[in-house]
Amino acid sequence: MTKGDDMKPISKKRNSYVYPPSIWDHNFVQSLRSDYTKESKYGKRAEKLKDGIRRMFINHQRVAGGTLPLANLLKLINDIQKLGIDYHFDDEITGVLEAIVKDKHAWQTDNLFLQALRFRLLRQHGYEVSQDVLKSFTEDIKASGDVFMKLCIENNKCVEDMLSVYEASFYAFKGENILEEAQKFTSRVLKEYISLVEEDKDDEEGHGKMGKRLVSHALELPFRWTMQKLESRWFIDTYEMRKEGMDPLLLEFAKLDYNIVQANYQEELKYISRWWQELGYLDTLKFSRDRWTETFFWSVGSRFEPKFANFRRQFTKLSIAVTTVDDMYDIYGSPDELKMFTDAVERWDIYNVEDLPYYMKICFIALYNTTNDMAYEILLKHGFHCISYLKDAIVDFCVAQFEEAKSHEYIPTLEEHLNNTWRSVSGSVLSTVAYLMLEKEPTKEALEHIKNFSLSDVRRCSYSILRLLNDLETSSEELGRGAPPTSVQCYMHETGASESAAREHIKNVVSDLWKEMNQDIYSRSIFPQSFTDALVNVGRTSHCLYQFGDGYGVSPELLKDRVTSLFFEPIPITSDIIA
Repeated sequence: MTKGDDMKPISKKRNSYVYPPSIWDHNFVQSLRSDYTKESKYGKRAEKLKDGIRRMFINHQRVAGGTLPLANLLKLINDIQKLGIDYHFDDEITGVLEAIVKDKHAWQTDNLFLQALRFRLLRQHGYEVSQDVLKSFTEDIKASGDVFMKLCIENNKCVEDMLSVYEASFYAFKGENILEEAQKFTSRVLKEYISLVEEDKDDEEGHGKMGKRLVSHALELPFRWTMQKLESRWFIDTYEMRKEGMDPLLLEFAKLDYNIVQANYQEELKYISRWWQELGYLDTLKFSRDRWTETFFWSVGSRFEPKFANFRRQFTKLSIAVTTVDDMYDIYGSPDELKMFTDAVERWDIYNVEDLPYYMKICFIALYNTTNDMAYEILLKHGFHCISYLKDAIVDFCVAQFEEAKSHEYIPTLEEHLNNTWRSVSGSVLSTVAYLMLEKEPTKEALEHIKNFSLSDVRRCSYSILRLLNDLETSSEELGRGAPPTSVQCYMHETGASESAAREHIKNVVSDLWKEMNQDIYSRSIFPQSFTDALVNVGRTSHCLYQFGDGYGVSPELLKDRVTSLFFEPIPITSDIIA
């Protein structure tokens, strides 16, 4: 079906809709104070604990007489990762994984839990590993079927194995049938398990409450799709509940590190609060979303580590600027005005905006100044002149926005929708910003790859996931006020499918995009790992933002508890722990 076929008109009028106001108070943010600084007694204690954890890697090997104690080390890495402290131990983790890759006998085990965990950790860290390591598991499924399933449900240790396989399956590439089959089976087992187990009752081995907690959480959102820092907050509580296998040293360090990093976030958020108020957008652009805290939350999801503070500041500022442009194209600007604005962005001339309406002048000049300030900072820091690349990315974003705005005139096919919307959600702009802020020595070669969509698979996948998840939570109220058609609408109009069938199809598209992205990240050696990870994290954070509704746009209260736990509430630490 082409654009000219059976087009259903959609009205586009000046919209009086106003988004809900921010639920976060600037005075409250500016008043924040934390005792958990690196220079405090907590910071000094954390450094001592960190040294102790490094010794744990060495001690595990000594106990095994110099051989690789696979089970202990893999479980240690898994716990460290889920506690959110793995970034402190990159060298130690890499050393273990390198040893596993070189050890020809490492895979010779009948332990399904370890096979799946080893597979997941290796894939996650970019090592080549075949899905065939789980082939015998899927053969057992085919051979035994429901009998095997019943055995798994009744055996708590088997459920632990199923959960390990389930989590590993989300690192699948497209076309990996073994992992697809493993995911379908383990999903059935785990769903049946939580329907039968008594949540408030443990068995003789202490299983029950913990098992249901872990399984329910994974079924809500697999680890691969979670926002890392937010997931670590949940896991710290879960780890403390363990009856066996809980290391007090790891737990204490994870709590301290979380609180120390939170103190850093508070200072960064104060900066964003001041900048946003000085910008003065909302005095004129009342149609735009006031989401400065949620946007910073988004930047933390992209790169949470303390050393990326400047990335988060710049990423947040430009994200806020393009969000306002997005709102202008979506619900406020008239077709003629939007054409004028798009032309002005293509000219990129601050002295040639006289014909724009006043509100568009404000929008353009703020976007122009924010972009140029970033380019100036990069020039000073790296001696690299990048304004042309930033400008081209913004032009691409605005052109995509204009094309989407014209879809008020018709409903495109799903393919047409997807080809445009990953760019209209600022994929070009924010991926360019991420590269420039994360790369220590930016190059024209890499930026040309980004500009010409040579990175299109990772970027397209991650930002398409963002848009599709947003589409799934777009309400009828939003559509009624003039928002462009969603992917659900496009698919329904194109195929005649029901809304429920269309929504299921979009969820399957999201899963397929993850498989594409899993595979494509291995071929991006021209880019730093920090940048590739940031792109993947766009997809992960999107699941968090839209897990229970549109927590960014129309229902910011949906994110309130998560924002509070990440930025404002430290984890309680008993005073007798700190010596």
